Amino acid sequence: MENILKVALAQISPVWLDKNATLLKIEATISEAAAQNAELVVFGEALLPGYPFWLALTNGAKWDLKINKELHAHYVRNSIQIEAGELANVCALAREYKIAIYLGLMERAKDRGGHSIYASLLYINQEGEIKSIHRKLQPTYDERLTWAPGDGHGLQVHSLKQFTVGGLNCWENWMPLPRAALYGQGENLHVAVWPGSEHNTKDITRFIARESRSYVISVSSLMRKADFPQNTPHLEKLLEESPEVLANGGSCIAGPDGEWILPPVSNKEGLLFQELDFNRVYEERQNFDPVGHYSRPDVTQLSVNRKRQSTVSFSDEE
Repeated sequence: MENILKVALAQISPVWLDKNATLLKIEATISEAAAQNAELVVFGEALLPGYPFWLALTNGAKWDLKINKELHAHYVRNSIQIEAGELANVCALAREYKIAIYLGLMERAKDRGGHSIYASLLYINQEGEIKSIHRKLQPTYDERLTWAPGDGHGLQVHSLKQFTVGGLNCWENWMPLPRAALYGQGENLHVAVWPGSEHNTKDITRFIARESRSYVISVSSLMRKADFPQNTPHLEKLLEESPEVLANGGSCIAGPDGEWILPPVSNKEGLLFQELDFNRVYEERQNFDPVGHYSRPDVTQLSVNRKRQSTVSFSDEE
């Protein structure tokens, strides 16, 4: 049934700032989703190895503060360099189980020197191939103290059965033009990933679905005070300042009519499953299609630069 897609929303916590332990948890979750015949599994923003919650707990904007420098260095060390093959096992699981994956991670990008990190959203297809790496265009508020701004290279969509899937990170989903860039490529299943909490997902998930007449999957992580590992730098200070719950989930799905298929689920760790019927996309596009019959490209058009940005280019003579 090419029009039916079973999706799994992985609402889990990281082993915070521990990439190796978090990878093991992600791999186990992929296997669990595959055992339930899921064809797509989605993980939250920056799940690997976790969101920089310390910035809100340690006076993150204070200049030259040692605790922030040390936590930042620990974060970079536990971020992922894709070129080094650190996701080989994840790709192998996608290939073995024929399951597509959207994974939010911190990317220590080799093509930008390897010292800055990007909140990236990675798509792996059912053959285990990495097909796009979208680096978050604009880190939000205090995220800018530890994340670098990305580029348009990852504004891409992918075929999955009859669906065309695309995704954005967190508050990028509020940006009209990146949304339009995905709509214009035929997106009809939109993936929105978040660090966590229902206050992020409860309004915009339905709004994007109604605007685009597409399915929208919002997937959030969890983070609780108890999730700080014992080997976390400056753990005592973080625990002193931390609330009991830093991110409560709120993962959910809206249908192409903007109504809930799966309302936000909070404070529950694990996989959420749902089957999506592509026919509903065509039904809702009958009266509105933002890049088709209800658009006016003769009046307004969007230009998108998808070139991967780098600081240097080399012309080496043979």
